[in-house]
Amino acid sequence: MNLLKTVSWSLLLVSLLLLSIGILVIYSSSKELALQQFIYTIFGLIFFLFISQLDLHTLKHLVKPLYFFTVLLLIAVLILGIETRGSIRWIPVGFFNIQPSEFAKPVLILFLGFFWTKNLPSWTNIFKSLLWIFPVFFLIFKQPDLGSSLTLIAIWVGMLFGAGISPKKILILTFIALLVIPATWLFLHDYQKQRIFAFLTPGSDPLGRGYNLIQSTIAVGSGQFLGRGLGSGTQSRLQFLPEFRTDFIFASIAEEMGFLGSLIILTIYLYLLIICLRTASQVEDKFNFLAVIGVFSMMLFQIVVNIGMNIGILPITGITLPLISYGGSSEIVTLICLGFVSSVAKSRKRS
Repeated sequence: MNLLKTVSWSLLLVSLLLLSIGILVIYSSSKELALQQFIYTIFGLIFFLFISQLDLHTLKHLVKPLYFFTVLLLIAVLILGIETRGSIRWIPVGFFNIQPSEFAKPVLILFLGFFWTKNLPSWTNIFKSLLWIFPVFFLIFKQPDLGSSLTLIAIWVGMLFGAGISPKKILILTFIALLVIPATWLFLHDYQKQRIFAFLTPGSDPLGRGYNLIQSTIAVGSGQFLGRGLGSGTQSRLQFLPEFRTDFIFASIAEEMGFLGSLIILTIYLYLLIICLRTASQVEDKFNFLAVIGVFSMMLFQIVVNIGMNIGILPITGITLPLISYGGSSEIVTLICLGFVSSVAKSRKRS
């Protein structure tokens, strides 16, 4: 009964709705994968409910051990990890493959929350925070996993805003970023460069580097207003649309559920983000506030980038759609992070 009273029901119900949509869409193409996703969901919800009952402050003494353990896991990936499509991101553990780059997200949220609770956003501390996240960023980028690397940067930026950085520092950092970003081209892998070329000129190589983007936009457009019907999408079911259960699941949904179904999903995501912002605005404790802002930044970035690349307005980066895309590590980590928000909401009710 105590669990029923303290859990954030609005957050739980909206999460369950998105999870159900994801399982339903996956089930329409593969009952086996849908069953696996259902099992991942159960584990994720257990973590969500457990963390909801905690006071996040009790995790403070675990922040640094978790950080160093995450770094060790990311090093282990490069040594023991299995290669899939040219990337080494997963460590096999029995019947389940763990993706440490996903679990780095909640650890980084807690770590930066702890860091900015004790430090003001001076230039020295901004530089220190970058030094702390750099090993994690570098090891994930090395896998290579550009999507997760960029998500970590989004979390860092969002929590820097939450820490109260001044407008002057924001302008200076923006200027520095504009100078540094072009130089990152030298460190990208060939396939990552091809994705950028494909985004800029998809029609120049429609059967090669522009194929994924073109097929995704075709799928989105062919859904029209009401869609072709669940399980009746030609682009995904005939294998024209790649990764239609993970990276391009939104394009698959748009084809089968149409503009109306897509709009419903966007509305649900908007409500989820509003819950996060509302929770942050109503809490006075800085650590809890920063933790919620970190989760909000992660969710917003992944939603915008995934949908943006599905509809052809952003380059393809391999970022999954939270709570909907197929994938155990991604789903469990998202529910862990939402557990942070639920925990903060619970502490607000008690105060």
